[in-house]
Amino acid sequence: MLDYLAAGGASAGGGIIGFIPIIGMVLIFWFLIIRPQMKQQKAHREKVGGVKRNDQIVTSGGIMGKVTKVDDDYVEAEIAQGVKVKIVKNMIGDVLQPGTGKPAND
Repeated sequence: MLDYLAAGGASAGGGIIGFIPIIGMVLIFWFLIIRPQMKQQKAHREKVGGVKRNDQIVTSGGIMGKVTKVDDDYVEAEIAQGVKVKIVKNMIGDVLQPGTGKPAND
């Protein structure tokens, strides 16, 4: 009878201990993948939110342009002399610092 009680008590504790590795994997997943990705998205939102006239931008499709007009959801950019396109702000891949790129034909 004592063997039966001892075995029953051990199995109840084993169930809780079995979840500790799963909880550990979730924490590792959070700190190595999810948290850095959230920081990167926040930085991108701030960078795109701060776009102003005359900034150099690169779209997610790889087109470079100079911002000529900024609206709430859209940006108008000049991609060639006299060629202006309207771009959704969420499609801006990067905002370049002034003087980082030089024109291809110069």
